Amino acid sequence: MGALDPLPAGVPGSGTLQAGLPGTEATEFTIRGVTLGVELPLVALALPVVLVALVALTVHVRGAGGDWSRRRRLGLLASRVLLATLLVAAAAGPYTVTARETPGDPRVRLLADESDSMAVTDANVDALAAAIEAEGVPVSRSVVGSGTTSRLGDAVVANTEPGAELLVVSDGQVTGGRSLGEAAEVAAGAGATVHAVRLSTTRTERYVTLAGPAKTSAGVGNSFLVRVGGTDLGSENATVTVTADGTPVFTEQISGAGAAEFTYTFDEVGTHEVVARVDSDDVHDGNDVVRRSVRVVPKPRVLYVARNEYPLEGLLDRLYNVTSRPEVPDDLDPYQAVVLQDLPADEAGNVTALQRAVIDGTGLVAVGGRSAYDNGGYANSSLGSMLPVSVGEGGGRTTRMVLLVDVSGSSEGGMETQKRVALDVLEQLGDGNEVGLVGFNWQAHLVNNIVPLGSNREQLRSKVRRLRSGGGTDLGVGLQGAADLLDGPGTVIVISDGQAQDVTTRAVARRLNQQGVEVVTVGVGRRVNEELLSDVAAATGGQYLRADETDRLRLLFGGESRTFAAGKLTVVDRNQFITAGVEPESDPGLANEVSVKAGAEFLVATGEGDPALAQWRYGLGRVVSVTAYGVDGSLDGLLERPDSLLLSKSVNWVVGDPERDARGVVSAPDARVGEQVTVRYVGRERPEGPPRFRQVAPETYEATLVPEEPGFRDVLGTTVAVNYPREYEGYGQSDALAGLVRTTGGQEFRAGEAAAIAETVRQSASRTREVRREWGWLLLAAALLLFLLEVAARRLSRYRRRTASTATAADD
Repeated sequence: MGALDPLPAGVPGSGTLQAGLPGTEATEFTIRGVTLGVELPLVALALPVVLVALVALTVHVRGAGGDWSRRRRLGLLASRVLLATLLVAAAAGPYTVTARETPGDPRVRLLADESDSMAVTDANVDALAAAIEAEGVPVSRSVVGSGTTSRLGDAVVANTEPGAELLVVSDGQVTGGRSLGEAAEVAAGAGATVHAVRLSTTRTERYVTLAGPAKTSAGVGNSFLVRVGGTDLGSENATVTVTADGTPVFTEQISGAGAAEFTYTFDEVGTHEVVARVDSDDVHDGNDVVRRSVRVVPKPRVLYVARNEYPLEGLLDRLYNVTSRPEVPDDLDPYQAVVLQDLPADEAGNVTALQRAVIDGTGLVAVGGRSAYDNGGYANSSLGSMLPVSVGEGGGRTTRMVLLVDVSGSSEGGMETQKRVALDVLEQLGDGNEVGLVGFNWQAHLVNNIVPLGSNREQLRSKVRRLRSGGGTDLGVGLQGAADLLDGPGTVIVISDGQAQDVTTRAVARRLNQQGVEVVTVGVGRRVNEELLSDVAAATGGQYLRADETDRLRLLFGGESRTFAAGKLTVVDRNQFITAGVEPESDPGLANEVSVKAGAEFLVATGEGDPALAQWRYGLGRVVSVTAYGVDGSLDGLLERPDSLLLSKSVNWVVGDPERDARGVVSAPDARVGEQVTVRYVGRERPEGPPRFRQVAPETYEATLVPEEPGFRDVLGTTVAVNYPREYEGYGQSDALAGLVRTTGGQEFRAGEAAAIAETVRQSASRTREVRREWGWLLLAAALLLFLLEVAARRLSRYRRRTASTATAADD
C-alpha cells in the first residue's frame, strides 16, 4: 500500500500507512516479550562519519608530537568513540515497550430478548446464564423485548459504559427505538463490547405481505405483489388467496419463501378492501392475513395540446380523462396536468396562463418533435423557462468529486478489476470536473488531493495503477474520509464489492446526505453486496451502477469530448419514480438539441448520449421534458411497452396526488397494531370525532390513531387497513446483529459455549496495556558523565605532571 498517504490530521478514520524514504519509520524487534526500538534509525548513519573524524583527530594529535603518549592517545580515542556512540544512540530515539496486565472485575450483562419472534428459536436464556455463572463469572440479566415489542438498540445504549461486556440473546429483529447501527456507533465510541449468541430456528413460521398502490384511478390496471416469508419453510407449497371487497381475484401456490404478482382493475370510485391470506400451520396465526385499503379516485383530467394527430393521444385517452385542444386555453383550473406535443412556442396559446397554473401545482409534460424546442423557438420564451432543459447542446454537469476505491483484503483477488473499473470511471469524466482519489480498507487513505481533471488525468491514472490491496473493510470510514476531503457539497464515486460491515455505513450515508454529498456506487467483484451499495446510494440521492454500466457516468459528468453510444435509450437515473423498474428497448432515432439545466434531473439518454427525458419542479408544479422522437415525427417505439411506461409514469408523476384539491379525509395510510398512524382531513370546519382532530394548517386537521387489533377501521367514511404487529414480520437472526458485534469488537458464540464466553469476559476484564519508556535521556546522562570523568581525569593527570615537574625542579 506504499502509494497511500494518511488523510490530513483531524479526519475521522484517517490511516496510519505512510509513504516516504525507506528507514524513516521506527525500527522495532522483540526479545522475550520486550519490544526494543528506535524512532529515527537513519541517524545511525552519522556514527561512521563521527568515528572516521575521531580517528583522524587521533592521528593528528600523534603527528603533532608533544607529550601525548600512545596510551593516552588510545584512551582519548576510546573515550570519544564511546561518547559519540552514546550521543548518536540518544539522537536515534531508543525506547522499549512492555506489556503490563491489570486485573479487572469480570461480569456479563446479559440482554435477553423475550419478544414473540423468539418463539421459533432455540434460545434458552436461563440455562445459558446458569452455565456462565458456573464458570465463575457473575451474570446480570435484563429483559430487552417482550410480546410484540423489541427495542434492542435502546437496550444496548442504556447498558453501554466504558469496558462493559454485553451478551445479547436475540434474533436482532428490532421493532422500535434506535437501530442496531446507531447503537453500534454509541457502544463502539464508549468502549463497550457486544457479544451475541448464534441462534437457530426450530419451528416453521410463515407470514404474508401485500404491496400495491394505496391510491389509483378507476379503470386502470394495478400491479400487486404478494409475498410469503418466514423460517424453516423448506420446499413445501403454501396456498395464497387474494380477495377484493370479499371476491376472490387471485390464487397461487408459492413454494417456500417466494412472491407472486397479479394485476387488478377497480371500476368503482371509493375505498376498496384487499385481503391476502396464506394457509399455514405454524406458530403465529395473526400474520397469515394481511390487509390493504385502496382508494380509487376518478381518472385525472389531462389537457392534451397538439396541432397534428399523434398516437400519443390514444395512449393518454386509455389512462386518463383527456380533453384535446389545438392550443392552451385561458382556463386551466379543470386540469391536473397538461401535455404539449410538438408545438412552436408562438403557437402554444396562452402560455402565461399555463405558467401560472404550473407554479400553482398543475403538472406539465412537454413532448418534442420537428416543431419544438430548438425547432420551435423555445430558447428565449416563457414556455422554455418552465422546462428542465435549455435549447442547445451541452456536456454533462461538472462538480467536485472524490473517487473512493476499495483496497481492502476482500478486493485482493479482484484488485486488478478494481483498478480497471477505476480507470474506466476516470475516462468517463469530463475535463471540467475536479477529482480527488482516496483508497480505503479499515481506514481512509489520501492518494491524491482534489485537482482539475483536465490537466491531471494522467497523474490520477498513474496513482490508480499503483494501488495495492490489504486489510479489513470499513466502507463507512472510507465514505467519511472522502467527504472530509470534499469539505462541502460534491460527489463521491465508490468502487467496491460492498463486502463490508454495514451497520454504521448506512448511518454515515445519511449524514453525508445532510452535508450535500451525493454518493454514486459502482459494484465490482465476484461477490457484490448490491443491497448495501444500493442503500448507500439511495440514502444520498445517488445511484448504484454495476461495473458494466459506468458509461452512465459519462452522461452525468462527461464533457463534450466524452462520446457515448449505446444504440438505444438508456436510463441514467434508476432512483426516480419515472424510470424505476423500466428498461427501455427502443431508439426513436431523433432528438431535439437540448441540455439539462442545473438543478434538473437527467433521467433517460438517447442512443447518442443526448438528453431524452428530464424532469424538475417549477414552483409547486412538476415538469417533464421528452425530447426524443421518431423520424416520422411521432414518438416511435416510446409508444410500445416497456418504453411506453416512461410516458405514462411521466404523466402520473406530474399529476402527483390526484386528490390534492379534494375535501374530507385525504390521507389515511394503512396501519399496524400498536403503531401510531396519522389521518389527515381537509375542510373548512373541524370534523367531529372520534378520533379527535387538531388543526395543523388553515383548513387542515390531523388525528392520530394507535390501533389495538387488526382489521378494517372506518374513519369518517374512509377505510383504514390495520395489520398484524411488525414483530410478526421478522424471523431468524438478522445480519444487523452480526454487524453490531463486529463494530464493537465482540464475538459470536453458540449457546453451549458458556466456558468460552466466561473466558473471553475474563480476558477482556484483565486489561493489558502497553508501557513505553524512552531511553534517550539515560544515554545523554551517560555521555555527560563520561565527558565529565574524562575532563576530571585529564585535569588530574595534568596536575600530577605539574607536581612532578615542580618536584624535579626543586631537587635540581
